Amino acid sequence: MDTAALPTKDRLIRAAAKLFRTHGYHGVGLNDLLSEAAAPKGSLYHHFPNGKADLAIAAATWASDEMLRVIAASFAEAETFEDGATTLCFKLAKLFDLTGQQDGCPIGSTLFEGPGNAGFLEYADRCYSGWIAEVHDHASRFGLDAAEAGRRAEHLFLLIQGGWQLARARRSSDVLRSLPALLEMQPQTTIAPA
Repeated sequence: MDTAALPTKDRLIRAAAKLFRTHGYHGVGLNDLLSEAAAPKGSLYHHFPNGKADLAIAAATWASDEMLRVIAASFAEAETFEDGATTLCFKLAKLFDLTGQQDGCPIGSTLFEGPGNAGFLEYADRCYSGWIAEVHDHASRFGLDAAEAGRRAEHLFLLIQGGWQLARARRSSDVLRSLPALLEMQPQTTIAPA
């Protein structure tokens, strides 16, 4: 979709999501946002009264909703949890190749590098918890009990987050494509000291 056809508010959100992902929250100025969105100067505070902080939350919401759509699409036609997780990893590898190898997680780049307030961290947790819950629901659909579905969903989330960072360091989406093999590895249980 041509973003120029979008309403100003939507253009600002998408511009913020892109710029925060590539440059981090502090690496983006208000003029950068307005220029990227082709938006008039007064529009930022008209749509986002608290300015950049409100826009960061809106951009994180948009990015999180996009990720939820990718997760849902990955598991929609899957016959097993592993099939859905593999499709998700391959879709993310393709996204990695399309968006550039230096782009960070859209939530982390926006909210962790933001003003450092508790509200930003709580919102990041809410976004990530939503992704994990979406994967959990698919795991449950495949017959896994609640505890195992939760373990698998969190394991996949941790693999993807770490995999994305390693893919950036190695400049290779193959890291993301290799993640499904790690799903089969069972985490070691730790025995508490006596």
